[in-house]
Amino acid sequence: MSGLRERKKTETRAALSWAAIRLTVTRGFDNVLVEDIAQAVGVSPRTFNNYFSSKAEAIAFRHLDRSRQVAEALRQRPADEPLWAALIEATLTRFTPGPEVAQSPPGSHTEWVDGLAVMLAEPALQGEMLRASAVAEADLAAAVAERTGTDPERDLYPHLVAASVTAAVNAAIRHFLRADPPVAMERLLPDALAQLAAGLPVPTPR
Repeated sequence: MSGLRERKKTETRAALSWAAIRLTVTRGFDNVLVEDIAQAVGVSPRTFNNYFSSKAEAIAFRHLDRSRQVAEALRQRPADEPLWAALIEATLTRFTPGPEVAQSPPGSHTEWVDGLAVMLAEPALQGEMLRASAVAEADLAAAVAERTGTDPERDLYPHLVAASVTAAVNAAIRHFLRADPPVAMERLLPDALAQLAAGLPVPTPR
């Protein structure tokens, strides 16, 4: 029963975060109330407040949760797998859409991308996103340290790897927002991480 309750909480938290994102992308940050988010998931505003202290925290949670799951997935990869191969697989498995997305899918690509860009530029959200990124990056650095036998308190390497992965993910997201014709994140993410793994060789001129 305890495991079932925890799973239900996890599902509710993910659904609330996704609803906050979907509604904000569609309507704009200032036009979404906590009551709207709760109603979209079929819970009360009080339930929302049990999970999140604000709309911004709810929106940022999805990024934080997926990023922290990358660290956990890295810990579960085979010990003899090369670090960057493990990082690529761990990242890809955690950036696939969850059931909450299937239940409430986004709109057309153009409308979604335009609204997402506006949402990410929202000043009220940027502080929460920076905080979430810092927490997630520290978690990933700890996982990299465990895998490589380095010390996150003394060694630069695990933090450099974690910061590089974070930068690659952010670069892939920004490219997703501006690419014309559209390029799927399922293609952009492995490409960005593979280029990092290869030492960012200078591309051949087109």
